[in-house]
Amino acid sequence: MSSRDSILEKLRSKERPFPHVLPLTTYQPMTPLAGEEASLCARFIQEAETLNVIVHQPIDEGEAIQIILGLLATDRTVLAWDWMGIPLPNLRDELEAAHISVALHDDPSVRVGISGANAALAATGSVVLCSGNGRYRATSLLPPLHIVVITSDQILPTLEQWISQQRANGLSVFQQISNIVIVSGPSRTADIAMELILGMHGPGELHIVILNPPPS
Repeated sequence: MSSRDSILEKLRSKERPFPHVLPLTTYQPMTPLAGEEASLCARFIQEAETLNVIVHQPIDEGEAIQIILGLLATDRTVLAWDWMGIPLPNLRDELEAAHISVALHDDPSVRVGISGANAALAATGSVVLCSGNGRYRATSLLPPLHIVVITSDQILPTLEQWISQQRANGLSVFQQISNIVIVSGPSRTADIAMELILGMHGPGELHIVILNPPPS
């Protein structure tokens, strides 16, 4: 028997603590959110902007691409998720037309990273990023400026709602990905003299581009 199995066997043999306490059947959300679904986008933008996020609401995909090109300015390289993970079908062609190429996913010299997201959370203004094949962690960590492209139908009320969706799908996302990051605004720290500093452990500037969902 391995050391691990020995430890687990000892733990399982012990009496369960608090046997009179019944398991919970209902949970209070960590961040209560009231209101209709139609207000989710407005609440998400409000919370995100409170966290120093710059939110863009282009009228169409063409304007969204122009916003991204404007943020890239004179940059000739970018870090990016695989294009299937970014809900802007023409972005790849437009970047190539502007002579902007995608660098190796861990190139520390690149200034801008572009990703999609798995979900957005209205209650906290956060985006959920699940790493995996073609969804590189470095895209949202290395560059000083991170651009997240989402569609408005990806906005959920709370983290609990997203977790409930994953449970309904058998938690397959947790079995298929390497890690989950919940990004709430630019990277920040106040460890040094209690002074808030942005961009200490990741991007100091976060832009979120919200698109209308494609027709069903």
